[in-house]
Amino acid sequence: MTDAAYSQAEQSSASETGARVAALKLWLRSVTIAALGLGALGALWALGGWYISQTPGMRAFAQLAPVPTFERLWVMLQRGEVWAMSAPSLYRVGWGLGIAIMVGVPMGILIGRLAWLRDLSNAPFQLLRMISPLSWMPIAVMAFATWDGAIIFLIFVAAVWPIMFATAAGVKRIDPAWLKVSRNLGANPLHQLIYVILPAIAQDIMTGIRLALGIAWVVLVPAEYLGVSSGLGFAINDARDSLDYARLGATVLVIGIIGYVLDSLCLLAIKRFSWLRSDT
Repeated sequence: MTDAAYSQAEQSSASETGARVAALKLWLRSVTIAALGLGALGALWALGGWYISQTPGMRAFAQLAPVPTFERLWVMLQRGEVWAMSAPSLYRVGWGLGIAIMVGVPMGILIGRLAWLRDLSNAPFQLLRMISPLSWMPIAVMAFATWDGAIIFLIFVAAVWPIMFATAAGVKRIDPAWLKVSRNLGANPLHQLIYVILPAIAQDIMTGIRLALGIAWVVLVPAEYLGVSSGLGFAINDARDSLDYARLGATVLVIGIIGYVLDSLCLLAIKRFSWLRSDT
């Protein structure tokens, strides 16, 4: 190997090392900032717990403070209560979100591609979108034979709109030249859908799913106040009725942690489908 080749290899190795060091520094910075944010939130929580314990009329709620909450959470983890209460909720959210994806993505592609359908559906879709998902609760109870079915329907109603409109917005931003070139190369509509449209809007779909998941996770708890006897919403209601505020605080914490993890997974998927990695 010549001296020039050795020099080029050394420069390439140094460049890769520098990139790794830069990525490590960026990761450490992100972790530090996140830890500071969580620390500030914990301090506010502890301050609120101290204020409650010092206020005569509010001392009954002192178990909502961080120490009793984490102690009860540890007990719940050891007993398997956390998984027992989380699994039914994840099942319902998974089904509701899955149905919303199956309906929202195709409909979003159609209204993004067909101007007449977009104009026809805009007013009714916007009207339905502005109705609170929980407003459908009486109808869901009458329409479905099981409580699970009613809850899944409410989650679907909450999640379908962000997915649909994000998909439609992505389709509208596709460069018409891409579709024209694909047609000139002999692509039929199915080929265009698979090889042009879906790859181009993958990030928009994932962004819509992330927004929909956040809304569905918020709707889940009050939806589970229905007649079910399982799930995170039921656990919240049960802890409130039994005045077990440490368990109530621990359940709220579990809801927040699971929601954060699910949102982080969606964010990773968005980065995976991003064509412009530097933007994420």
